[in-house]
Amino acid sequence: MEKFIIKNGKKLRYGYTTGTCAAAASKAAAFMLFSNKKINQVSIVTPKGWDLSLDLHNIIIEKDSVACCVIKDAGDDPDVTNRLEICARVKKAENGITITGGKGVGKVTKKGLSIPVGSYAINPVPLKMIRESVSEILPNDCGIKIEIFVPKGEEVSKKTFNPDLGIVGGISIIGTSGIVEPMSEEALKEAIILEISILKEEGEKNIIFVPGNYGINFLKKELNLDKIPSVKISNFVGDMLDKACEFGIEKILLVGHIGKLVKVASGSFNTHSKITDSRMETLAANCALIKCDTRLIKEIMESNTTEEAVDYILKDGLKDVFNILAEKISERCTKRTQNKIEVSCVIYSLKHGLLGMSKNAENMIEGFKVV
Repeated sequence: MEKFIIKNGKKLRYGYTTGTCAAAASKAAAFMLFSNKKINQVSIVTPKGWDLSLDLHNIIIEKDSVACCVIKDAGDDPDVTNRLEICARVKKAENGITITGGKGVGKVTKKGLSIPVGSYAINPVPLKMIRESVSEILPNDCGIKIEIFVPKGEEVSKKTFNPDLGIVGGISIIGTSGIVEPMSEEALKEAIILEISILKEEGEKNIIFVPGNYGINFLKKELNLDKIPSVKISNFVGDMLDKACEFGIEKILLVGHIGKLVKVASGSFNTHSKITDSRMETLAANCALIKCDTRLIKEIMESNTTEEAVDYILKDGLKDVFNILAEKISERCTKRTQNKIEVSCVIYSLKHGLLGMSKNAENMIEGFKVV
């Protein structure tokens, strides 16, 4: 039965994880292997406690093995793994349950994940789900070998965080509840935290935070810092500063577009527009503090975008306000870490390039290049 959640006035449908698909395919294939009966649907209980009945596809029954697939359904979550075939191939074994990965399931190459280096990227909860689901139908004194594979996994993995996390060759089989909650911010946060964790395990103490891809491009083209470890933190400035403290990071260079980071200058550590939108007010207030014309304040407050507001500010010769804002952002972030991390800030505009830096940013950038 389909389940829904209401978010921001919208009715959104839940889905199920790659881990649920892998467990369901494994259970179905095992049942067909030991019963010699073909089935087209399988029931499974997720860790969330929800019962699911999932259709089976591409069933292949051979003399000593059975394979089948379950198609991933992400519900109304924008998940690149949606509609992927998650498959299991099972063979009889002398005893026990052995689970491994195959084509399209990534392998772990970096420390800091919940899976050892060299292992297939099948997370602990899905492993437990697979084992428990197969145990339900496995005859006494029988063993089984299970191979999880994803035919298009390697192709799709290039659109995920996996390359940054050091998972190569395919997707991860993941999910803690077995259910995909639509538009889940927590899942995105967990992926970002994993990146910081991996950098910590690699001994990195100095890293760069950027909200997204524009920041990555700016690092490369304008600051020549494309070889320095960087993490795309999305809107979660505060949460990722907190995690950086936990992981013992010592220096952070925060680089971002004025439209995002100006919100941090006003004390907002989640920069999503649904959480806060103090951009024009913050720009106008800081221009007023350096005694700008009231006309400029009006122009800023009536601007549709920060890029438009930047045009007016630069036209009035008030470029210094961007250094002031960068310094305030730096101070806010350093205070958030209780002074445990030295945070510098660089802000830019898509149209005008570099706008401003905090006082210690230039020295930090040069220090990063030396390291």
